Amino acid sequence: MRMMVFFDLPMVTKAEKRAYTVFRRFLLNDGYDMIQFSVYGRILNGSDAEKKHLQRLQANLPPEGSVRVMTVTEKQYAGMLLLVGLPLFQEKKVGADQMLLF
Repeated sequence: MRMMVFFDLPMVTKAEKRAYTVFRRFLLNDGYDMIQFSVYGRILNGSDAEKKHLQRLQANLPPEGSVRVMTVTEKQYAGMLLLVGLPLFQEKKVGADQMLLF
């Protein structure tokens, strides 16, 4: 499974810019990869991990703006089409024999 986080945060005042930076750093430190600007995703090992990371996300939400979460299966994520541009390093296909589980 993959958890996708979409956000649109205001960045007018100094406090809003700081809230954006704190939230973005939280996502990166919590294992999310940037897919596009304001779109981050991470791999989950099941519904228990989904609940845990959703609680962690809710505990670190910025005070203003819009944050949305969507969970998709690996098959659904793999069906995503890249219409323009090149895949990121994190998006390169990894075979089942190359996948590491911790």
